[in-house]
Amino acid sequence: MMSLIELRNVSKSFKGLSLFENLSVSFEKGKIYGIVGHNGSGKSVLFKMMCGFIFPDQGSVIVNGEELGKNKRFPKNFGIIIDKPGYLGDKTGFENLRYLADIQNKISDEKIKEILEKVGLSHTIMQKVKNYSLGMKQKLAIAQAIMEDQEILLLDEPFNGLDVDSVENIRDLLKSLNKQGKTIFLTSHNNEDIDILCDHVFRVRNYSLEQLK
Repeated sequence: MMSLIELRNVSKSFKGLSLFENLSVSFEKGKIYGIVGHNGSGKSVLFKMMCGFIFPDQGSVIVNGEELGKNKRFPKNFGIIIDKPGYLGDKTGFENLRYLADIQNKISDEKIKEILEKVGLSHTIMQKVKNYSLGMKQKLAIAQAIMEDQEILLLDEPFNGLDVDSVENIRDLLKSLNKQGKTIFLTSHNNEDIDILCDHVFRVRNYSLEQLK
C-alpha cells in the first residue's frame, strides 16, 4: 500500500539548531497520528515540512506519491493549524472564513455556517474577531482547517485555550472526520487527547521519530 505521506532521509536544522537527522518515516491514509515531544523539539517544523511550508535541508517529503518542491510546492487538500493564523480583527468570524473560502470558491455560506456550528461558534456569528477569546480564536482556526473538506489535517495544539466542554466537542468532531476517512496529525500537551484520539503516536527524540504506539 502506498504511503500517504513519506519522509525519506530528512535532515533539518532550524535557527542553527539541528532538529532532524536522516529521518525516514511513512504515514498511512485514514489514521489519527499523535506527535509528542517537548517544546522546541521540532513538532511544528515537522508539520511545516509535511505541507511544503518549509523544505528539508536534505532528503525528500513525498505526499500522495509526489515529492514536494519538485513539481509542486503545496500539496492539495491539507487543512492546517500551525502558528497563530492571522485574522482580520474588524471582521466577524464568518466574514474571515468567507474571505478565505473565496480563494478556492468551493463552499457556500451555508457550509461555513454549518462548520461554525460544529466547532461551537454559531452563537458568535455577528461578533468581531478582535473581541474573541483565545478559545474562540482556536475554534475559528479549527473551522478554517476543516471547512473545505480537507483530506489531511495537520493540527498543532488544536485544543489550546479550549474549555472542557469544547475539548469534548472537538475530540468528537475529529473522531467523526476520521470515520469519514480523513487522516489527522495532531500535537497536544495533554496526554489524554493523544491517548483518546490517536491510532499511532510518535515522539520526537534524538533527531528522529520514535514510535510509542
